[in-house]
Amino acid sequence: MAGAITNDRQSAAEGRQGGPLIVTEDPELLDDLLRLCAAAGAEPQVHHGVPEGRGSWEAPPLVLVGDDAVGRVRGVGPRRGVVLVGKDQDDPGVWRRAMEIGADHVLMLPDGEQWLVDRIADVAEGVGRPALTVGVIGGRGGAGASTLACALAITSARQGRRTLLVDTDPLGGGLDVLLGAEAAEGLRWPAFAASRGRVGGGALEESLPELHSLRVLSWDRGDSVTIPPQAVRAVLAAGRRRGGTVVVDLPRRIDEGVAEALAQVDLGLLVVPAELRAVAASARVASVCGMVLRDLRVAVRGPYAPGLDDHEVARLLGLPLAGEVPAETGLTDGRKPPGGVARGPLARFCEGFWERVLVGGETG
Repeated sequence: MAGAITNDRQSAAEGRQGGPLIVTEDPELLDDLLRLCAAAGAEPQVHHGVPEGRGSWEAPPLVLVGDDAVGRVRGVGPRRGVVLVGKDQDDPGVWRRAMEIGADHVLMLPDGEQWLVDRIADVAEGVGRPALTVGVIGGRGGAGASTLACALAITSARQGRRTLLVDTDPLGGGLDVLLGAEAAEGLRWPAFAASRGRVGGGALEESLPELHSLRVLSWDRGDSVTIPPQAVRAVLAAGRRRGGTVVVDLPRRIDEGVAEALAQVDLGLLVVPAELRAVAASARVASVCGMVLRDLRVAVRGPYAPGLDDHEVARLLGLPLAGEVPAETGLTDGRKPPGGVARGPLARFCEGFWERVLVGGETG
Protein backbone atom coordinates (compact mmCIF):
# COMPACT_ATOMS: atom_id res chain seq x y z
CA MET A 1 0.00 0.00 0.00
CA ALA A 2 1.26 3.49 -0.84
CA GLY A 3 -0.49 6.77 -0.17
CA ALA A 4 0.34 10.36 -1.03
CA ILE A 5 0.38 13.38 1.26
CA THR A 6 0.39 16.80 -0.40
CA ASN A 7 3.54 18.69 0.54
CA ASP A 8 4.67 21.73 -1.43
CA ARG A 9 7.85 22.45 0.50
CA GLN A 10 10.95 22.61 -1.65
CA SER A 11 14.27 20.96 -0.90
CA ALA A 12 17.60 22.42 -1.87
CA ALA A 13 18.73 18.97 -2.80
CA GLU A 14 15.72 18.06 -4.97
CA GLY A 15 16.71 16.45 -8.24
CA ARG A 16 20.21 15.34 -7.22
CA GLN A 17 21.38 11.89 -8.10
CA GLY A 18 22.35 9.34 -5.49
CA GLY A 19 21.03 6.65 -3.20
CA PRO A 20 18.43 7.16 -0.49
CA LEU A 21 18.95 7.74 3.21
CA ILE A 22 17.47 4.97 5.39
CA VAL A 23 16.59 5.78 9.01
CA THR A 24 15.58 2.76 11.10
CA GLU A 25 16.71 0.44 13.89
CA ASP A 26 14.33 -2.36 12.92
CA PRO A 27 16.60 -5.14 11.55
CA GLU A 28 13.87 -6.85 9.54
CA LEU A 29 12.72 -3.58 7.98
CA LEU A 30 16.32 -2.64 7.24
CA ASP A 31 16.91 -5.96 5.48
CA ASP A 32 13.84 -5.36 3.34
CA LEU A 33 14.87 -1.83 2.44
CA LEU A 34 18.44 -2.85 1.59
CA ARG A 35 17.07 -5.60 -0.65
CA LEU A 36 14.83 -3.12 -2.47
CA CYS A 37 17.71 -0.67 -2.89
CA ALA A 38 19.81 -3.43 -4.42
CA ALA A 39 16.98 -4.27 -6.81
CA ALA A 40 16.88 -0.61 -7.87
CA GLY A 41 20.64 -0.42 -8.32
CA ALA A 42 21.11 2.17 -5.56
CA GLU A 43 23.57 2.36 -2.64
CA PRO A 44 21.85 3.81 0.45
CA GLN A 45 23.15 5.49 3.56
CA VAL A 46 21.90 3.87 6.78
CA HIS A 47 21.45 5.70 10.10
CA HIS A 48 19.54 5.01 13.30
CA GLY A 49 18.47 8.66 13.55
CA VAL A 50 19.01 12.00 11.86
CA PRO A 51 22.59 11.91 10.55
CA GLU A 52 25.03 14.51 11.84
CA GLY A 53 26.78 16.93 9.57
CA ARG A 54 25.74 19.95 7.56
CA GLY A 55 23.32 19.03 4.78
CA SER A 56 23.32 15.33 5.67
CA TRP A 57 19.52 15.33 6.05
CA GLU A 58 18.80 17.61 3.08
CA ALA A 59 21.23 16.20 0.52
CA PRO A 60 19.90 12.66 -0.18
CA PRO A 61 17.26 12.68 -2.92
CA LEU A 62 15.01 10.33 -0.93
CA VAL A 63 14.65 9.56 2.78
CA LEU A 64 13.07 6.29 3.94
CA VAL A 65 12.03 6.55 7.58
CA GLY A 66 11.05 3.37 9.37
CA ASP A 67 7.92 3.62 11.48
CA ASP A 68 10.10 2.76 14.49
CA ALA A 69 12.23 5.90 13.93
CA VAL A 70 9.51 8.55 13.83
CA GLY A 71 10.40 9.84 17.29
CA ARG A 72 14.04 10.27 16.28
CA VAL A 73 13.35 12.42 13.22
CA ARG A 74 10.42 14.43 14.56
CA GLY A 75 11.25 18.13 14.56
CA VAL A 76 14.01 17.96 11.96
CA GLY A 77 13.92 20.61 9.23
CA PRO A 78 11.34 20.22 6.45
CA ARG A 79 12.27 18.72 3.09
CA ARG A 80 10.63 16.87 0.21
CA GLY A 81 11.14 13.21 -0.61
CA VAL A 82 10.43 11.68 2.81
CA VAL A 83 8.65 8.31 2.83
CA LEU A 84 7.38 6.73 6.04
CA VAL A 85 7.73 2.94 5.73
CA GLY A 86 5.92 0.44 7.92
CA LYS A 87 4.47 -3.07 7.91
CA ASP A 88 1.27 -2.81 9.92
CA GLN A 89 -1.48 -2.48 7.31
CA ASP A 90 -4.15 -1.89 9.97
CA ASP A 91 -2.43 0.89 11.95
CA PRO A 92 -4.60 4.04 11.64
CA GLY A 93 -2.03 6.15 13.48
CA VAL A 94 0.53 5.92 10.71
CA TRP A 95 -0.96 8.90 8.85
CA ARG A 96 -0.71 11.11 11.93
CA ARG A 97 2.94 10.13 12.40
CA ALA A 98 3.60 10.83 8.73
CA MET A 99 2.25 14.35 9.12
CA GLU A 100 4.39 14.87 12.20
CA ILE A 101 7.59 14.26 10.23
CA GLY A 102 6.43 15.94 7.01
CA ALA A 103 6.39 12.76 4.94
CA ASP A 104 5.26 12.96 1.31
CA HIS A 105 4.16 9.32 1.24
CA VAL A 106 3.17 6.48 3.51
CA LEU A 107 4.15 3.03 2.30
CA MET A 108 3.42 -0.40 3.73
CA LEU A 109 5.49 -3.47 2.94
CA PRO A 110 5.25 -5.86 1.25
CA ASP A 111 2.39 -4.38 -0.81
CA GLY A 112 4.30 -1.25 -1.79
CA GLU A 113 7.56 -2.92 -2.79
CA GLN A 114 7.33 -2.32 -6.55
CA TRP A 115 6.37 1.33 -6.07
CA LEU A 116 9.34 1.82 -3.77
CA VAL A 117 11.79 0.07 -6.12
CA ASP A 118 10.67 2.35 -8.94
CA ARG A 119 10.97 5.44 -6.74
CA ILE A 120 14.46 4.51 -5.53
CA ALA A 121 15.57 3.79 -9.09
CA ASP A 122 14.18 7.15 -10.22
CA VAL A 123 16.24 9.12 -7.72
CA ALA A 124 19.34 6.99 -8.33
CA GLU A 125 18.95 7.77 -12.03
CA GLY A 126 18.49 11.46 -11.37
CA VAL A 127 15.04 11.56 -12.92
CA GLY A 128 13.64 15.03 -13.54
CA ARG A 129 10.84 16.22 -15.77
CA PRO A 130 9.67 13.41 -18.10
CA ALA A 131 10.14 13.75 -21.84
CA LEU A 132 7.46 15.39 -23.93
CA THR A 133 6.21 12.44 -25.96
CA VAL A 134 4.74 13.06 -29.41
CA GLY A 135 3.03 10.29 -31.37
CA VAL A 136 2.72 10.49 -35.17
CA ILE A 137 0.15 8.36 -37.00
CA GLY A 138 -1.00 8.31 -40.62
CA GLY A 139 -4.64 8.90 -41.43
CA ARG A 140 -4.24 6.42 -44.28
CA GLY A 141 -1.45 4.32 -45.73
CA GLY A 142 1.33 6.36 -47.32
CA ALA A 143 0.34 9.55 -45.52
CA GLY A 144 3.95 10.35 -44.60
CA ALA A 145 3.75 9.76 -40.84
CA SER A 146 7.15 8.05 -40.65
CA THR A 147 8.76 10.87 -42.62
CA LEU A 148 7.31 13.46 -40.26
CA ALA A 149 8.28 11.44 -37.16
CA CYS A 150 11.91 11.26 -38.34
CA ALA A 151 11.95 14.97 -39.21
CA LEU A 152 10.56 15.94 -35.80
CA ALA A 153 13.18 13.82 -34.02
CA ILE A 154 16.09 15.09 -36.12
CA THR A 155 14.99 18.70 -35.62
CA SER A 156 14.65 18.20 -31.86
CA ALA A 157 18.13 16.69 -31.63
CA ARG A 158 19.61 19.46 -33.77
CA GLN A 159 18.21 21.97 -31.31
CA GLY A 160 20.21 20.29 -28.53
CA ARG A 161 17.56 18.20 -26.79
CA ARG A 162 17.97 14.60 -25.67
CA THR A 163 15.81 12.85 -28.25
CA LEU A 164 14.53 9.31 -28.66
CA LEU A 165 12.77 8.12 -31.83
CA VAL A 166 10.66 4.98 -31.38
CA ASP A 167 9.28 2.85 -34.22
CA THR A 168 6.24 0.86 -33.10
CA ASP A 169 5.32 -0.50 -36.54
CA PRO A 170 7.00 -3.90 -37.11
CA LEU A 171 5.71 -3.97 -40.70
CA GLY A 172 7.01 -0.54 -41.65
CA GLY A 173 10.49 -1.55 -42.75
CA GLY A 174 12.37 0.18 -39.92
CA LEU A 175 12.98 3.86 -39.27
CA ASP A 176 16.72 3.20 -39.22
CA VAL A 177 16.39 2.40 -42.94
CA LEU A 178 14.57 5.70 -43.54
CA LEU A 179 17.42 7.44 -41.73
CA GLY A 180 19.98 5.65 -43.92
CA ALA A 181 21.59 3.78 -41.03
CA GLU A 182 20.21 0.25 -41.04
CA ALA A 183 23.72 -1.09 -40.38
CA ALA A 184 24.27 1.06 -37.27
CA GLU A 185 25.27 -0.91 -34.18
CA GLY A 186 22.81 -1.15 -31.31
CA LEU A 187 19.78 -3.05 -30.10
CA ARG A 188 16.44 -3.27 -31.91
CA TRP A 189 12.96 -4.09 -30.61
CA PRO A 190 13.38 -7.91 -30.55
CA ALA A 191 16.06 -7.53 -27.86
CA PHE A 192 13.43 -6.03 -25.53
CA ALA A 193 10.66 -8.57 -26.13
CA ALA A 194 11.24 -10.19 -22.74
CA SER A 195 11.37 -6.91 -20.79
CA ARG A 196 9.22 -6.84 -17.68
CA GLY A 197 8.93 -4.41 -14.81
CA ARG A 198 11.41 -1.56 -14.97
CA VAL A 199 13.97 -0.87 -17.69
CA GLY A 200 16.84 1.46 -16.76
CA GLY A 201 16.66 4.69 -18.75
CA GLY A 202 20.41 5.15 -18.96
CA ALA A 203 21.02 1.54 -19.99
CA LEU A 204 18.31 1.79 -22.66
CA GLU A 205 19.79 4.96 -24.11
CA GLU A 206 23.31 3.55 -24.26
CA SER A 207 22.15 0.33 -25.92
CA LEU A 208 20.38 1.95 -28.89
CA PRO A 209 21.87 3.09 -32.20
CA GLU A 210 22.85 6.76 -32.23
CA LEU A 211 21.94 8.41 -35.52
CA HIS A 212 22.00 12.13 -36.30
CA SER A 213 22.59 12.94 -32.58
CA LEU A 214 19.50 11.04 -31.47
CA ARG A 215 18.77 7.51 -30.26
CA VAL A 216 16.57 5.24 -32.36
CA LEU A 217 14.60 2.16 -31.34
CA SER A 218 13.61 0.40 -34.54
CA TRP A 219 13.16 -3.12 -35.93
CA ASP A 220 15.68 -5.55 -37.37
CA ARG A 221 15.32 -7.39 -40.63
CA GLY A 222 14.74 -10.79 -39.03
CA ASP A 223 11.54 -12.73 -38.57
CA SER A 224 8.59 -10.89 -37.09
CA VAL A 225 8.62 -10.82 -33.28
CA THR A 226 5.64 -9.92 -31.12
CA ILE A 227 6.50 -7.38 -28.44
CA PRO A 228 4.23 -7.86 -25.39
CA PRO A 229 2.42 -4.76 -24.13
CA GLN A 230 4.34 -4.98 -20.83
CA ALA A 231 7.60 -4.61 -22.74
CA VAL A 232 6.29 -1.63 -24.72
CA ARG A 233 5.19 0.01 -21.48
CA ALA A 234 8.53 -0.61 -19.74
CA VAL A 235 10.69 0.57 -22.64
CA LEU A 236 8.73 3.75 -23.35
CA ALA A 237 8.58 4.61 -19.65
CA ALA A 238 12.37 4.26 -19.48
CA GLY A 239 12.81 6.56 -22.46
CA ARG A 240 10.45 9.16 -20.99
CA ARG A 241 12.32 9.22 -17.68
CA ARG A 242 15.44 10.52 -19.45
CA GLY A 243 13.70 13.81 -20.28
CA GLY A 244 13.91 15.80 -23.50
CA THR A 245 11.61 14.56 -26.24
CA VAL A 246 10.36 11.17 -27.39
CA VAL A 247 8.85 10.82 -30.88
CA VAL A 248 6.81 7.66 -31.53
CA ASP A 249 5.96 6.50 -35.05
CA LEU A 250 2.62 4.71 -34.65
CA PRO A 251 0.95 2.20 -36.98
CA ARG A 252 -2.66 2.66 -38.03
CA ARG A 253 -3.78 -0.62 -36.48
CA ILE A 254 -4.28 -0.45 -32.72
CA ASP A 255 -3.31 -3.62 -30.85
CA GLU A 256 -2.46 -3.97 -27.14
CA GLY A 257 1.15 -2.89 -27.64
CA VAL A 258 0.18 0.21 -29.63
CA ALA A 259 -2.45 1.05 -27.00
CA GLU A 260 0.33 0.98 -24.38
CA ALA A 261 2.36 3.37 -26.53
CA LEU A 262 -0.63 5.69 -27.01
CA ALA A 263 -1.17 5.77 -23.26
CA GLN A 264 2.27 7.38 -22.83
CA VAL A 265 1.86 9.93 -25.63
CA ASP A 266 1.29 13.54 -24.54
CA LEU A 267 0.37 14.89 -27.95
CA GLY A 268 -0.62 13.09 -31.15
CA LEU A 269 -0.26 14.25 -34.75
CA LEU A 270 -2.58 12.68 -37.30
CA VAL A 271 -1.03 13.12 -40.75
CA VAL A 272 -3.79 13.53 -43.35
CA PRO A 273 -3.36 13.96 -47.12
CA ALA A 274 -5.78 16.61 -48.33
CA GLU A 275 -8.15 14.43 -50.34
CA LEU A 276 -11.61 13.19 -49.44
CA ARG A 277 -10.89 9.45 -49.13
CA ALA A 278 -7.95 10.21 -46.85
CA VAL A 279 -10.14 12.43 -44.69
CA ALA A 280 -12.75 9.66 -44.44
CA ALA A 281 -10.13 7.09 -43.47
CA SER A 282 -8.54 9.52 -41.01
CA ALA A 283 -11.86 10.02 -39.23
CA ARG A 284 -11.90 6.33 -38.31
CA VAL A 285 -8.28 6.44 -37.12
CA ALA A 286 -9.02 9.54 -35.05
CA SER A 287 -12.02 7.87 -33.47
CA VAL A 288 -9.97 4.89 -32.31
CA CYS A 289 -6.96 6.93 -31.14
CA GLY A 290 -9.21 9.40 -29.36
CA MET A 291 -10.33 6.68 -26.95
CA VAL A 292 -6.79 6.64 -25.51
CA LEU A 293 -5.12 9.86 -26.59
CA ARG A 294 -6.42 13.06 -25.02
CA ASP A 295 -4.62 15.57 -27.27
CA LEU A 296 -4.82 14.71 -30.99
CA ARG A 297 -4.14 17.28 -33.72
CA VAL A 298 -4.18 17.11 -37.48
CA ALA A 299 -1.17 17.81 -39.73
CA VAL A 300 -2.32 18.22 -43.33
CA ARG A 301 -0.33 17.30 -46.41
CA GLY A 302 -0.97 18.72 -49.88
CA PRO A 303 -1.63 18.83 -52.72
CA TYR A 304 -5.21 19.81 -52.03
CA ALA A 305 -8.26 18.33 -53.66
CA PRO A 306 -10.79 20.88 -54.96
CA GLY A 307 -12.69 22.53 -52.13
CA LEU A 308 -10.21 21.49 -49.43
CA ASP A 309 -7.57 23.39 -47.51
CA ASP A 310 -5.86 22.63 -44.20
CA HIS A 311 -8.50 24.40 -42.12
CA GLU A 312 -11.33 22.57 -43.88
CA VAL A 313 -9.64 19.19 -43.29
CA ALA A 314 -9.30 20.00 -39.59
CA ARG A 315 -12.93 21.12 -39.46
CA LEU A 316 -14.18 17.94 -41.11
CA LEU A 317 -12.23 15.83 -38.62
CA GLY A 318 -13.18 17.97 -35.63
CA LEU A 319 -9.53 18.26 -34.57
CA PRO A 320 -7.20 21.19 -33.83
CA LEU A 321 -4.92 22.07 -36.74
CA ALA A 322 -1.19 21.58 -36.14
CA GLY A 323 -0.34 23.01 -39.56
CA GLU A 324 0.42 22.10 -43.15
CA VAL A 325 3.29 19.65 -43.59
CA PRO A 326 5.37 20.86 -46.53
CA ALA A 327 6.84 18.58 -49.18
CA GLU A 328 10.61 18.18 -49.26
CA THR A 329 12.56 16.98 -52.26
CA GLY A 330 15.55 14.65 -52.17
CA LEU A 331 14.24 12.24 -49.56
CA THR A 332 14.11 9.19 -51.83
CA ASP A 333 17.77 9.19 -52.88
CA GLY A 334 19.02 8.55 -49.31
CA ARG A 335 21.40 11.50 -49.28
CA LYS A 336 19.57 13.39 -46.54
CA PRO A 337 17.16 12.08 -43.88
CA PRO A 338 13.77 13.78 -43.40
CA GLY A 339 14.37 17.19 -41.85
CA GLY A 340 18.10 16.81 -42.39
CA VAL A 341 18.35 20.09 -44.33
CA ALA A 342 18.28 22.64 -41.53
CA ARG A 343 16.80 25.39 -43.71
CA GLY A 344 14.51 23.11 -45.66
CA PRO A 345 10.71 23.48 -45.51
CA LEU A 346 10.16 20.31 -43.47
CA ALA A 347 12.76 21.30 -40.88
CA ARG A 348 11.21 24.77 -40.59
CA PHE A 349 7.78 23.20 -40.01
CA CYS A 350 9.23 21.00 -37.26
CA GLU A 351 11.08 23.91 -35.65
CA GLY A 352 7.82 25.85 -35.49
CA PHE A 353 6.04 22.87 -33.98
CA TRP A 354 8.64 22.42 -31.21
CA GLU A 355 8.64 26.14 -30.50
CA ARG A 356 4.88 26.13 -30.01
CA VAL A 357 4.65 23.05 -27.80
CA LEU A 358 7.87 23.46 -25.80
CA VAL A 359 8.58 27.16 -25.61
CA GLY A 360 4.98 28.29 -25.85
CA GLY A 361 3.72 25.50 -23.59
CA GLU A 362 1.00 24.57 -26.09
CA THR A 363 0.18 21.09 -24.82
CA GLY A 364 -3.06 19.66 -23.52
